[in-house]
Amino acid sequence: MNTTVLGGIIFIIVFGGIILLHEFGHFIVAKLMHIKVEEFGIGFPPRIFKLFTWRGTDFTLNWIPLGGFNKLAGENDPDQPGGLAAASPLRRIPVLLAGAAMNLLTAVVVYTFLFLQMGLPDTHAVQIGNVSPDSPAALAGLKSGDIIVTANGQPVDSTNKFISITYSSLGKSFPLVIQRASQELTIDITPRAHPPTGQGPMGVSIGNPVRRPSSWFETVPISFKAVGSDIDQLLTLPGRLIAGTVPAQDAQIAGPRSIWNLFQQSVSRDVTSRAQSGSAGSTTVPTNYTLLVIISLCLTVGVVNLLPIPALDGWHIFMSLVELVIHRRIPAKYQAAINGIGFIVLVTLLGFFYIKDFINPVTINLP
Repeated sequence: MNTTVLGGIIFIIVFGGIILLHEFGHFIVAKLMHIKVEEFGIGFPPRIFKLFTWRGTDFTLNWIPLGGFNKLAGENDPDQPGGLAAASPLRRIPVLLAGAAMNLLTAVVVYTFLFLQMGLPDTHAVQIGNVSPDSPAALAGLKSGDIIVTANGQPVDSTNKFISITYSSLGKSFPLVIQRASQELTIDITPRAHPPTGQGPMGVSIGNPVRRPSSWFETVPISFKAVGSDIDQLLTLPGRLIAGTVPAQDAQIAGPRSIWNLFQQSVSRDVTSRAQSGSAGSTTVPTNYTLLVIISLCLTVGVVNLLPIPALDGWHIFMSLVELVIHRRIPAKYQAAINGIGFIVLVTLLGFFYIKDFINPVTINLP
């Protein structure tokens, strides 16, 4: 199959699946909290037909195959018995949290598949991946597989620390102590203040050394830890941008077209690497960029939905917490007004962002 077609199919399945799982999380917990769900839709309307009815919920199949939706009873009507707004805050909050939790759990599951494919990372060690030709790393003699022991006299025990040390020394020479096979070597390197597009200051990709897991169960705690680390990276990104430890071009927000392009690139690279690794005498290691993109999307959808922004789950959680503190319900008309204004602002901003992304998509170059 043509990789462009395959990439498009995977994009639709993944994008729709992430939304559908998000809504399924809301559905399951709503049922557990005894909140009525009138409809669970697979895809978006218009409706094709009703599949079946289960415990008072109509399951429907719809024409637009980009996810799904829940129709919860009384979402904005506290006077409707058995509805969401009529439930106590302690019953609403788990329902609102469940969508994002499902996305984050999905990221954990995908990570387990990734670690089974690639091996378990030693997150306390930093290893050099690809080295770009004519880069400071190449000129200094760094090689793929080198382990960074210290940088500028500081022990390196995480990729974040190595990145921070690098960006605090742009244009300045400093020593690197590396482990290469059984040797420990010291080299001097000068990271660039203005690297070429698609390269960092040193011209290397970095990661963690890996080992084969003994079983699937061994990957689970590491997967949870990896998701926690990714969430921390996402939430601290604005601060790191301000501090200058992350370049602005590495923190651009990708829209639908940019993500489509990234899927095409990832699927093509994964298919090509598997074809090459299957040839006789090949030493090519299969890549898993598609799994990494899926993880990134799951995390982004999960975390963003928990932000206290009107029209998102995080805002409703915030309002429920306020209700718990003040011990009285915030009038529905005020909540509806805030949600309505927030929704209009959000849709306007997204529309502007999507148009900008379509005209000038973010360029993401895989290592």
